[in-house]
Amino acid sequence: MTHTLISPLDMHLHLRDEAMLKVVAPLSAHSFVGGMIMPNVVPPITTIEAVIAYKERIMSAIGNNVFEPLMTLFFRSDYTREFLEKAALHVKALKLYPSGITTNSEGGVASMDIEVLRSVLEAMSDLGLILCVHGETNGFVMDREKEFGSIYESLASAFPKLKIVMEHITTKESVALLDRYENLYATITLHHLLITLDDVAGGMLQPHLFCKPIAKRYEDRDALLHVSLKAHPKVMFGSDSAPHPIHKKECCGCAAGVFTAPIALQALVELFDKHNALANLQAFVSNTAQTIYGYKAPYKEVVLEKTPFVVTHSYGDVVPMFANETLAWSIKYVV
Repeated sequence: MTHTLISPLDMHLHLRDEAMLKVVAPLSAHSFVGGMIMPNVVPPITTIEAVIAYKERIMSAIGNNVFEPLMTLFFRSDYTREFLEKAALHVKALKLYPSGITTNSEGGVASMDIEVLRSVLEAMSDLGLILCVHGETNGFVMDREKEFGSIYESLASAFPKLKIVMEHITTKESVALLDRYENLYATITLHHLLITLDDVAGGMLQPHLFCKPIAKRYEDRDALLHVSLKAHPKVMFGSDSAPHPIHKKECCGCAAGVFTAPIALQALVELFDKHNALANLQAFVSNTAQTIYGYKAPYKEVVLEKTPFVVTHSYGDVVPMFANETLAWSIKYVV
């Protein structure tokens, strides 16, 4: 049995930089035709020159693979309209991080006061730039995304022409917002479709499943599954694949991030097949994203087959999700 995906896209991807970039970029570029590249490298991507230089490093790292990096800027409240007009030639979106909320986000937004953000968000709305948001407060870890919901509502109401992507949503409350505001969209990860907090910390602690936002309850996972499996028109795949070296995962003070890039499509096909929803996977991993972003992806054909795939223990110094386990599907070939 085989299943073909056309031009799969990863709309939330961390490629890091330098040595790590050279390890992980070819893994995404092999099976995906493009990815929305997150800007929270060190230092963060805040200038047009930095965007261009980072894209060049990515293109160098991916080798002969057909892959288009969709670049983003690290959101700052002091960007001018003139700057954003020039940036719009090079980026698809700006990524807003509340300060200190996740990896390399210390330079993020300190205040979510709409009046502080207004000039940038109005300019983005006029220019057709999309706002991507890591939506968490600094509250109790299981409630952070839920608490951020009121901020999403304020942003959606104040800037109705601005497309806002709620990144890597994890709660049933975030899912409910999709049908309440025309300009709210979302990415959903592979790992949040599969795991709950029980898988992370219910028994022995599993550092390679620890991420931010943290995995939530069963009812939250079920809500994510429901909209993904039925190809909700405002939901798209974004892996949030976030590589960290082993010594930063298997340690005290474990870094947050699940590395799924090399196994994402195999695991997604297995999941959708299990739920008799393979017909909707094409929309989830490509078509919906192209519609939301008004983007025409390059052509790439990925053929998967229902034969066992044994996941390697590590790629370089990075351990993937399902390391040493066997998935039911594998990639047969890529055109």
